[in-house]
Amino acid sequence: MLADQFGRIHNYLRISLTDNCNLRCFYCMPEENYDFTPHSKLMQVEEIDAVAKLFVQQGVNKIRLTGGEPFVRKDASKIIQNLGKLPVQLACTTNGIRIDDMLPEIVKANFHSINISLDTLQKDKFLRITRRDYFDRVVKNIDLLLNNNITTKINVVAMKGINDDEISDFIAFTKNNLIDIRFIEFMPFSGNKWSSNQVMTQRDILDIIKEKYHYVAQPIGFHETAKSFKIHGHKGRFSIISTMSEPFCSGCNRIRLTADGKLKNCLFSKHETDLLTPFRNGQDILPIIQSAIWSKAKTQGGQLNEQFEKINASIIQNRSMINIGG
Repeated sequence: MLADQFGRIHNYLRISLTDNCNLRCFYCMPEENYDFTPHSKLMQVEEIDAVAKLFVQQGVNKIRLTGGEPFVRKDASKIIQNLGKLPVQLACTTNGIRIDDMLPEIVKANFHSINISLDTLQKDKFLRITRRDYFDRVVKNIDLLLNNNITTKINVVAMKGINDDEISDFIAFTKNNLIDIRFIEFMPFSGNKWSSNQVMTQRDILDIIKEKYHYVAQPIGFHETAKSFKIHGHKGRFSIISTMSEPFCSGCNRIRLTADGKLKNCLFSKHETDLLTPFRNGQDILPIIQSAIWSKAKTQGGQLNEQFEKINASIIQNRSMINIGG
């Protein structure tokens, strides 16, 4: 087992395959002309496989692939093939653009779920947010997943002045679609120009929804980050990830591995632990992993221990979101 000093057991590993992406979302990527990590400095197929197996031996039973955009990596199919053989729930967070290309691999690997990052249901706004014209393809690929009975969730970063006027539209989408709409509070990362007055809190979101709908809270597990709700007569449901207004650190069981082989024991941790270099040097990396997990801060990487309205984003030490891996 991988435990920290507060008794939290970590059995959920998120592996970033690349910091490359075919979108340029402003809250994720700090600038249009971004220097991506050279392939030689990324974890290679065999390295990902070996490190993942080590984590599984230590009790990890869920692995999520992230990016950047994981499906833009040329050898993503081989990585998926390898990880699909492990005794884990395999999941992925993607922008949805290459779902049609990757569907055979997704089906064969028996993915437990696919999360699609989609912050708007309006084509023109999609172009403004992502700086790329892929809206129609993403929507078709969501339908493709649903038609293939693949558990599908939509991640929506809720932001005042950006998409707060679409909360009810996303809820309406759950009426006839067996899908989970997951509203995520806007979080601060290097270069994303975060400010607290852009944060749509859980309370803000629920206040908008209750104007038109009656919702019922659903039971959730101790380790769940998303609080889920159902609306009578709707096939799908909605959830809220309240990272900023109502943190859920006490039940955290997550470990993040960046595309260049750095272990982050928290999304907001300023410290990283290099696993790739010692692994390539033939060292036993298990003690390194255990030490890194043990030293995990009690809440939010030890950097956000205050009311989110008082956070000074300019002094946070972290990577950009695309460089961490969702």
